[in-house]
Amino acid sequence: MLELNLTDETMSFSNNLGSIPNRGSLQQADAFLNGVPYLQTINDITTGTPVGIHFEPGIWLAVPATTIPHEPFTVARMASIPHGTTIVAQGTALPPVAGKPTITAIDITPFIGGNPGNKIPFQNQIAANKTTRRLPQDLTALMASGKLTQAMITDPNTVLRNQIAHQTITQTIVIETSTKPGTPLSGGPLPAIPSPGPHPQAPSFAGGTANIAFLQGLPVPPPGGNGANANAFQMDAVFWIETVVYDIDVPALPPGTPPVILQPRQRSNVPLVPSFVAAIPFVPNKGFKGGHVRVATTQIQYSQKVMLDFAGLTWPHVSVASLVPAAPVPIPDHLLPLT
Repeated sequence: MLELNLTDETMSFSNNLGSIPNRGSLQQADAFLNGVPYLQTINDITTGTPVGIHFEPGIWLAVPATTIPHEPFTVARMASIPHGTTIVAQGTALPPVAGKPTITAIDITPFIGGNPGNKIPFQNQIAANKTTRRLPQDLTALMASGKLTQAMITDPNTVLRNQIAHQTITQTIVIETSTKPGTPLSGGPLPAIPSPGPHPQAPSFAGGTANIAFLQGLPVPPPGGNGANANAFQMDAVFWIETVVYDIDVPALPPGTPPVILQPRQRSNVPLVPSFVAAIPFVPNKGFKGGHVRVATTQIQYSQKVMLDFAGLTWPHVSVASLVPAAPVPIPDHLLPLT
């Protein structure tokens, strides 16, 4: 059974935790980490009625360079998923690069025997098939609306590339993570950049997934799913943190005008955009005459693959999303001069 979900997602971040002391030993001095708590909630909106399908509290950790082990600065994502799985994914934040990211394909085809070379394509991966084992079974309306395409099923990262196709992105930071660092999954999302060496580039060990007994099924489940109910044995994920520039037409704002919520010009050709707010201080006889402004803000995109073993097969569970600020982005004061 293939389940396709169109989703609405919120990722909220709390203030950083400050210095988190970790004891070192022998030649390794104490290490002081930092952490940012987050909460991810996802609703399925395929039918138009939101239904909660994911709830994930977690922490992003910043780990300084160490001598034991000999590792550069790394990041780690610790998360708990109510299905009965916890993860520690480790990786690296790569140096910022100018412009848009290159987002390669990701594969959802299951395979047998724990061997990614033994793929088992299913008829439910064909969008036009209306009688296959799939939810939703008939995709005609979703395809007619453009909300779902064959390309999105074949390669879910198509959704991410569609989002950035008509955007002006000045800078991208790439974060590569895995619960099995140095052993990326076949068919994406790693590596995120075409460079030699392992991906993530560090660290090369530790991390992992932990499942409740029900999911694992057996004390030592064999590769390929025999005996497991839904054993999540690895997760790879790439996050792209992008600086996006938007064009906003701001109307004239006479003295005393309350804050005005505005949409960027890009709303017409970008699937998801933030809103902006123009607000001026009250100064008698002074207002903003109106005009075009350009404002930069942050966009987060991610592609994640969790491998699940059950029913004798290994099933890629792929999630992708583009996230923009939920609250209106303030237009900086210097772009709204009073005259």
